Amino acid sequence: MTANPNLPLGLVVQGSLSQGLEIRLNPDILVEDMRVGKFLVIQGRRSRFFCLLTDVTLGAANQRIFTDPPSPGDDFLREVLAGSSTYSTIDLAPMLMMTPEGEGMGDRQPRLDTALASFDTNSNSDVVLLPVKTIPGHFSQVFEASERDFRIVFGWEDDPQRCNFAVGKPLDMEVDVCLNLDRFVERSNGIFGKSGTGKSFLTRLLLSGIIRKRAAVNLMFDMHSEYGWEAMEEGRSATTVKGLRQLFPGRVEIFTLDPESTKRRGVRDAQELYLSYDQLEIEDLRLISRELGLSEASMDNANILASEFGKSWIVQLLSLTNEEIKEFCELKQGHAGSIMALQRKLSRLESLKYVRSACPHNYIERVLQALDAGRHVVIEFGSQSNLLSYMLATNAISRRIHQSYVKKSEQYLRSKDPSDRPQQLVITIEEAHRFLDPGIVHQTIFGTIAREMRKYFVSLLVVDQRPSGIDNEVMSQIGTRITCLLNDDKDIDAIFTGVSGGQGLRSVLAKLDSKQQALILGHAVPMPVVVRTRSYDSDFYTEIGDIDWRQMPDPIVLAEAEAAKADLGF
Repeated sequence: MTANPNLPLGLVVQGSLSQGLEIRLNPDILVEDMRVGKFLVIQGRRSRFFCLLTDVTLGAANQRIFTDPPSPGDDFLREVLAGSSTYSTIDLAPMLMMTPEGEGMGDRQPRLDTALASFDTNSNSDVVLLPVKTIPGHFSQVFEASERDFRIVFGWEDDPQRCNFAVGKPLDMEVDVCLNLDRFVERSNGIFGKSGTGKSFLTRLLLSGIIRKRAAVNLMFDMHSEYGWEAMEEGRSATTVKGLRQLFPGRVEIFTLDPESTKRRGVRDAQELYLSYDQLEIEDLRLISRELGLSEASMDNANILASEFGKSWIVQLLSLTNEEIKEFCELKQGHAGSIMALQRKLSRLESLKYVRSACPHNYIERVLQALDAGRHVVIEFGSQSNLLSYMLATNAISRRIHQSYVKKSEQYLRSKDPSDRPQQLVITIEEAHRFLDPGIVHQTIFGTIAREMRKYFVSLLVVDQRPSGIDNEVMSQIGTRITCLLNDDKDIDAIFTGVSGGQGLRSVLAKLDSKQQALILGHAVPMPVVVRTRSYDSDFYTEIGDIDWRQMPDPIVLAEAEAAKADLGF
């Protein structure tokens, strides 16, 4: 890697706006330092072009060289041939133009160097970022992107004018790449990657940033109990990482659908959460019809029962005898066989610990009260993390919360009173393709939320390893996509649904490391960027959390002290 960002790497020799630019490297530049995903800049006459490296190629002026190549030990001949007979080229995709503010189209003088030389690294007021609609001329010089370039493009975390959060660093530099959290939360977003690439850690990282910066309130459906309290770190070590409740004890609340499991994990102050049968709607059951084995005939008869018994139809159905079902069908033109099958299959819901015939309290209302107070909510599933349980609870709870936000939004539109404005809500779901599959997306609340964007101040953060399973219309509405390594071609194609220039980024995505690297593109960043994601460790806890973890006692020491007390009979 070139140590001096002012040292030219090569020259523009050819290319186009649509296909990218070909750069011929200078003979003294080691081609092995030119890695896919690297950021370079091209100095034009008026603008500085911020570019992404997408491909590396070796070339020769005369193909006869290959018939009699230099021997492995003949360094002198190889150096003679380098740069003239043999050369290296790289392909760059221009992403942004950095143009001095007030630069006129009639000014043909190269004033950009002067403007950037006086640029204060803590300000970007002198430079305007523009989409690329042209390209630099022949033989324009190429340089390493400097820290100043990155600050112009991605900002910095302590910018008082923007809600920025440092999510990682470029592959070859020690400078922060920031997300604009205000733009991030106003649309639905996705975190993708195959199993084992660190999606959960990346999700926890982003949620911590949203909480720290107060960009929105979060509702997290924690399928595997990883976000609220401690979770196991991936790898062979048996160490744990902190949950959001530990980092922000006064701002995060945990609700549990399995109190016994939550207590076994040592979680304190978790609130119980139950659903009653009268809170389940036909649409909730239709979502899990595949898991329950419900036919269309059964769902049609469910509508007949709901029309007759109202919200209590499930309780009424489960209490009916076969004779009563037959009598009901004679009066209401239902199908006895289908209703009996519906009764038998809905009885499986009795095995779910959080489903009750009746509840003394409206627990969903308690969740809403916490969100209205600006507190973030994690809903743990414990042993109830099977797909049937997760899909039922997540859809039923989200449906009612969305209904509440619709009412609040309508009130705000009528009153125009800032105090009536709902807080922006981000709902995090895992296994998102189960809810957003093309066959059922119109039956789930999540498809509605994804299409509405910010209309009712609710957006999604979907976490999934199979983006190809998500409906294309929904995928096109995903504002920011943070993608770890994917291998399946269908999944890679899905990531670039609705993204112009996506073909040039396919090679970048395919060459990510399996750990702690991600491609970020979309609404919250000015251009696609590959980063080494920020570590979720003790240093991060200290930087981001409400507790100074450097002052906390060593948990190993505490555990040993507790064990010693037990041995002594205390």
